[in-house]
Amino acid sequence: MHERLKLSHHKHSGRLRPHEYTSYFPLAVLLVVVGLALTVVTVSASSPPPQSSSIGLSGSMPAPAPKVGATITSPSNQQHFNFTPITIAGTCPSKTLVEIYKNNIFAGSSPCSDTGSFSLQVDLLIGRNTLIARVYDVLNQPGPDSAPVTVYYDALPTQASALASLNFGGSQLLLNTDAVFRGSFPEQQLNIPISIIGGTPPYAVNIQWGDSSNKIVPRDDNLTFNVGHTYHKAGTYQITLQATDSQGRVAFLTVAAIINGQPSIATVANISNSSASKLLVLWPLYTSAAAVLISFWLGERREKRILGNPTLTLHTSV
Repeated sequence: MHERLKLSHHKHSGRLRPHEYTSYFPLAVLLVVVGLALTVVTVSASSPPPQSSSIGLSGSMPAPAPKVGATITSPSNQQHFNFTPITIAGTCPSKTLVEIYKNNIFAGSSPCSDTGSFSLQVDLLIGRNTLIARVYDVLNQPGPDSAPVTVYYDALPTQASALASLNFGGSQLLLNTDAVFRGSFPEQQLNIPISIIGGTPPYAVNIQWGDSSNKIVPRDDNLTFNVGHTYHKAGTYQITLQATDSQGRVAFLTVAAIINGQPSIATVANISNSSASKLLVLWPLYTSAAAVLISFWLGERREKRILGNPTLTLHTSV
């Protein structure tokens, strides 16, 4: 009868057989992958950043020096002035630094604008001043000098005595420093040397840093001294120096400071330590997940062993 009707026992005939509830292999693979990734990220975040004592390497790609120089368009040649400083303006190749010289003495510097122009105030020597503009590229390579422009400073009585060959005992008051300051970074102190030439002590030097801050430094002599300042943002700044002496003489000088865009080491260290601390919090969660998976796997293996052995099942029931 059973054969005619083709009836047979269903495979689930009521007998208990061992079986699995969970696919452990994919979960184990997932845990291993997550563990490796978490290990790599934690090690990277906890690695110490470069310290001030570390060795740093820097380089520059060679490039030709500027072939086009600056042109002084103001003031005009043979112009006379009875005041100082005066504004010198002109055209220049973009992305260069323009330095002005008066009688071959550095008189100030300014970056060339994106529109190819420059403008800065320059202190004049008493009498004749031959002005030239010289451009420098980012590698500090000079371009050709501009055509010279001659102007005259017809001094007022307080500045009537000329300063001959930068004689420190002369009456005219002048300031001198480096043409440009490069290589500093945000949150790092920039130090500039300042020399006072001529005049009569005591002196007062007002430094305007180009970031809406200034500092006044009193001086009893004309020896070279250093002044420090910290910029908070990268960029190019115009540093303006103005000095006065006890006789009311005034000296003026403008120079450029280029602050690079790399963040400070201290900031990088703080960010790295914070990231490492956050990642360490994830490790207990990862360990708990692995422990739960292992516990379930061991429990199901024990259940399979008991259900697959009738003797153990009977013993357990009793």
